Amino acid sequence: MVRLTKIYTRTGDNGETSLGDGTRVSKEELRVETYGTIDEVNSIIGLVRTHTKDSELIILDNILAAVQNELFDLGAEISIPLAKDNIEIIEKTKILDEQILRIEEEIDQLNFSLKDLDSFVLPGGSKASAHLHLARTVTRRAERLMVRMNKQKKNSISETALIYVNRLSDLMFVAARYANQSDIGGIGDILWQPGNTRG
Repeated sequence: MVRLTKIYTRTGDNGETSLGDGTRVSKEELRVETYGTIDEVNSIIGLVRTHTKDSELIILDNILAAVQNELFDLGAEISIPLAKDNIEIIEKTKILDEQILRIEEEIDQLNFSLKDLDSFVLPGGSKASAHLHLARTVTRRAERLMVRMNKQKKNSISETALIYVNRLSDLMFVAARYANQSDIGGIGDILWQPGNTRG
């Protein structure tokens, strides 16, 4: 169990931080940037959830509550370098295949009631949808950082974690569409119209 007794420690004043296994690294390390971006996604989802308490969107709120907890698990997993000595620590929070399967089922559940798309969707519409699109794009950035980490040092992030983040961005996209369709007023998708602003 995590126990925080003091918020400031002064140990990061020189631009360094501790990873999950206690290793000290620069705050500009790719690993730190990566789990920091996962935290950014989590914060945006927290913002989304201020707009999903309505009974119409409660299904989204329940889905996103689970995702927020999993993103903390994922951040913990990323913060611990894959090494023989660290396996036991990682086991406590690592992302599992069944979590990916659950997200796929949730995508299918939300997508079932949506119209087929014949154009790309522009971010916006309701507050919930706009913030879900923001969560989607930051999730994509997190995925790119995770891929970079694996290229720098082979297998530095588990394949399951990578797949989870990929599916999560898909979930954010479908959830944004669902929010626009279900939200009060039924805004619907805002579609890209190629070349529409040309004179």
